[in-house]
Amino acid sequence: MTDVTGVPDVLHTLFHSEQGGHEQIVLCQDRATGLKAVIALHNTALGPALGGTRFYPYATEAEAIADALNLSRGMSYKNAMAGLDHGGGKAVIIGDPEQIKTEELLLAYGRFVASLGGRYVTACDVGTYVADMDVVARTNRWTTGRSPENGGAGDSSVLTAFGVFQGMRASAQHLWGDPTLRGRKVGVAGVGKVGHYLVEHLIADGAEVVVTDVREESVRRITEKFPQVSVVADTQALIRVEGLDVYAPCALGGALSEETVPFLTAAIVCGAANNQLAHPGIEKDLVERGILYAPDYVVNAGGVIQVADELHGFDFDRCKAKATKIFDTTLEIFARAKADGIPPAAAADRIAEQRMAEARRA
Repeated sequence: MTDVTGVPDVLHTLFHSEQGGHEQIVLCQDRATGLKAVIALHNTALGPALGGTRFYPYATEAEAIADALNLSRGMSYKNAMAGLDHGGGKAVIIGDPEQIKTEELLLAYGRFVASLGGRYVTACDVGTYVADMDVVARTNRWTTGRSPENGGAGDSSVLTAFGVFQGMRASAQHLWGDPTLRGRKVGVAGVGKVGHYLVEHLIADGAEVVVTDVREESVRRITEKFPQVSVVADTQALIRVEGLDVYAPCALGGALSEETVPFLTAAIVCGAANNQLAHPGIEKDLVERGILYAPDYVVNAGGVIQVADELHGFDFDRCKAKATKIFDTTLEIFARAKADGIPPAAAADRIAEQRMAEARRA
């Protein structure tokens, strides 16, 4: 008898919990290449599901499925708030990309994307890059984030970081009455694909920057270019930095939890990481501490704006103009939160859910 330990928990999440409600989950396996992947489609009311492919060494298959469910749900809200005609989807490939990623595995994954017939449009995420999407695109026409040489827009991290910076400017405007980080101390946790571009924006704006990253080479790239940037050992040290004005989580999710929020010295949290709230309720802890939280899926939408535009003939200036509107959207959320007496995360959810509901009725 096949061991299906963990499957009942997944099915309960999918069919019965508030975090479920997904339209479709696809489990993908290609033994010849070692591919094990999960594609989750949360909501397609606004259009085909759009979301990246994460390549990560999950401890268990159940953990991978849970991540795909959470990430795809977040993409529904992100795409709705970004004003895109796309629903939410996400894929995860299980394994260490440095150990098992091959051209054959990516081609096999691309065939699974093709099997969905356009219901899912994929792109880059943690562990996948533009060169990988060029390979995946060889098997289907629903792959974005490709290189310019292959008809794509290139690295979406550029506009992701730009959008986060716009959200940070809006947060500064809301809290301090001035849309600039000049003279403010900003801590960036994770200076990889998105974080290092964010640091560039912050330095150009006159901010004092403190960083940390588990990869020494990522930190070294920053300090070699910007010697004035300070470095601390880890995230636990970063959130405790004295005089920190803004904390920007730009690595993996779950950065805001019972273990971190009580020790945050920053007045604003605004970063690129997905699913920063470890669980529902953390946003209330932030409010109680007087910390302004810019919802992650709102401010980090620059990348998805870019890859969505690629489907219609990429134009960088058009994308940047759309990403600039993240400033106004963030201010709108803060105003809605104040008017309704709710945390900003809840206000963003209400606006996104309203758009999805209207699309269903249309």
